This record gives sequence, structure tokens and C-alpha cells, in this order.
Amino acid sequence: MLGLSLLQKENYDMALINEHYLKLSNNYLFADIAKKVNAYKATHPKAKVISLGIGDVTRPLVPAVIEAMHKAVDEMAVKATFRGYGPERGYEFLREAIIKNDFLPRGIHLDPSEIFVNDGAKSDTGNIGDIVRWDNSIGMTDPIYPVYIDSNVMCGRAGVFENGSWSNVNYMPCTAENGFTPQIPDHRVDMIYLCYPNNPTGTVLPKEELRKWVNYALHNDTLILFDAAYEAYIQDDDIPHSIYEIKGARKVAIEFHSYSKTAGFTGVRCGYTVIPKELSAATLDGTRIELNHLWDRRQSTKFNGTSYISQRAAEAIYTPEGKQQVKEVIDYYMTNAAIMHRALTNMGLEVFGGRNAPYLWVKTPNGMESWKFFEQLLYGASIVCTPGVGFGPSGEGYVRLTAFGNREDCEEAMRRMAEWMAK
Repeated sequence: MLGLSLLQKENYDMALINEHYLKLSNNYLFADIAKKVNAYKATHPKAKVISLGIGDVTRPLVPAVIEAMHKAVDEMAVKATFRGYGPERGYEFLREAIIKNDFLPRGIHLDPSEIFVNDGAKSDTGNIGDIVRWDNSIGMTDPIYPVYIDSNVMCGRAGVFENGSWSNVNYMPCTAENGFTPQIPDHRVDMIYLCYPNNPTGTVLPKEELRKWVNYALHNDTLILFDAAYEAYIQDDDIPHSIYEIKGARKVAIEFHSYSKTAGFTGVRCGYTVIPKELSAATLDGTRIELNHLWDRRQSTKFNGTSYISQRAAEAIYTPEGKQQVKEVIDYYMTNAAIMHRALTNMGLEVFGGRNAPYLWVKTPNGMESWKFFEQLLYGASIVCTPGVGFGPSGEGYVRLTAFGNREDCEEAMRRMAEWMAK
């Protein structure tokens, strides 16, 4: 029961669940997609289904990473180099490599104690809410990665779901009409989620626009949660790779990074979170508390660190060989994106993204609903996309396609789709 007092709880002789979980949709978005695709395969066993929906990578790990993993495994077989529990923040060798390669070239100075290595950005973006109050107001660009919303629903922070939206979420629509640039709220919000390059739209935020958000946060004492999981895909020189490129951001922002799409680590699991020492939030009596300290305390209790083998693998992408090999993989996916963008545009569809991110955000023809287009594309061409409405209200009327497939599959999917659209 929501809001039970201790006295009321004594009337129930049973363990009670966290009823906020009951507010969630029955399945995570991609579980719903998998269920529909499996149903299609069961009735069409001979169909070759091409998935351009879930953003999983298809290229193998690069040689530098494989070599580092083999070496690390060999170390684990020798008593002198065997490692058990590692430091919760991550090994020093990886945190120093992160600072030297991801931040110093951009003029950003961080201390290793401000880097927290994790098992992928999804975990930390979902768990970061542990260290802030459950009744903080939240702002979300819309559409948005579902984990942000769902994790806030789980603790009651999102409020009540009514008429397609959550009562305690300030939605900031990103549509073609506003150039996918979210409008800054005209009132104060406690926490704001930003993801750039954006998942799902594939769009980016120029430095002058990102500066507006940092200034808003500084003026309103707002916490920005900045997901930079796709920064390695940025092609344009004037697009920031980190929010810390903006003056003052260290005082207001937490940043999340991932190796999943950067280096194909979806199955290896490794990423990192940056929490500067200057960043703080208040208690009810106004006392300022460093969030770096709180997150360190949380991780020490609930997380035993990322595996040594995974961290050595991540370190390897920063070697000269690793950098070149990873760039080749990213170029491969971005070539896929260019092929798809050109083909979809030739079909007469309105397409966004695909330039600085591996996602293409496609407007459905004739205002068709997202799920209806998903069904028709699946049954008409055996192609899987992701319905845009699954990312939020403003995603209705769009679908997301990913460029992470094999080249041959991407090209075949575009041929099939062109033939289907022409019917």
C-alpha cells in the first residue's frame, strides 16, 4: 500500500511489495518488441528477419581488446598476478587512461577519484537516483531512453501515469517543429536528464545550446544528468563530446559514458560515470553534501566493481592500435547510417539523425501510429524497427532505426523497404 504508516503496516501480516513497480508497463519496451518478433517468426518460419531495432552491435571486438583480455585471463591463472575484488571506483590504470584520452585533449581536468568505472552506463543511469530524494522534480527531453523514466517510476519519483504522461515529469518535447532542440523550462526543476548525441533521435546539441542548460542549472541549483554514451560517434567539430567542455558544468552535472557502442562492449560490460568533487546537493536543512562522496558510499555497499578482465579490455582501446581499430568500427557503422539515410530519403521519408549518431529517427508516412508502422514493416518486409512512442509521447509518429547491423543486412533491408513502400 502506498504511503503506509508504521501503525497501518502492523495490520498486514505479510511482506509487502514496492507498489511503484506496478505502475510500470508490463514489459520493458524491447521485451515487447522481442515478443512481437518471436510471434512473427513462429508464423513465418522461412522469413529472414532483419533487425534494425534494438541497438546491439554486430562487429567483433577489435584485436587490441582481444589481446588485452587474453593477457588478463592469463594473469588470473597465476598466483602472483591473480586479482580478487578490485576497487569499487575502478582500477587506477583505467581511470588514468580515461582522463588522459577522453578529457585532457578537450581541456578538461579531472582527478581519478572523480571517475567511477561501472558495468555499463545503463546501470548507473538507472541507479543514480539512489542518492537524491524520491520527491525531487525531474525534467526529461521527450522522446528519451526508457531507463530514465522507468527507474524514477520504481522509486515513486515520477508520480502517477495519466493521459500518456507522468505527473511529476516535466516533458521537454524534441520534434521536427523545434529542430529537436528542447526548450529550457520556464520554472525551476530539481533534476534534468540530457542525452547527447541523443538516443533515440540521433540528433545533437551544439555548444551554445548546451551552455544554456548549464547556465540554467547554475542559476536554479539544478542537477543535470548527462548521458554521453554516443559521443564517440560525433563527426562535426563544433559538437561537444562532454558537458564539462562548458564552463561551470562541474558544479551542476554528472556525466555517463559507455564502451558498449564505442568499442562493442555490449556483452563485455564496462563504462564509467564522472562525478566532480565540486558537485553537491542539499539536505532539508540546507547543508551541502558532495555527491561524489555519496555515490562512492553507495557503490561500496551495492557494487563490487567491474571485472579486471573487462577493465584491461577497456584500457586497450586507448592504445594507438586500439584507437585506430575502434575508429574503423565506428566508421563502419556510420557508413551504414549514411547508406540508410540516403535510401530512406529517396523513399520520400523524412529522416533525422544518422550524422553524429548511429540512430536514424524516421517520420512514419501519412501520420501513421508508431506501433502500426512497426507491425506493417515487420509483416510486409520482415524488418524490425523500434516504435518511437516507446520513448515517450513526442515519439508518436516516428520509428527508430539503428546502423549497428551488418552492411549486407542494412543494404538488403533498404531494398526490401523500398519495394514495400512502392506497393
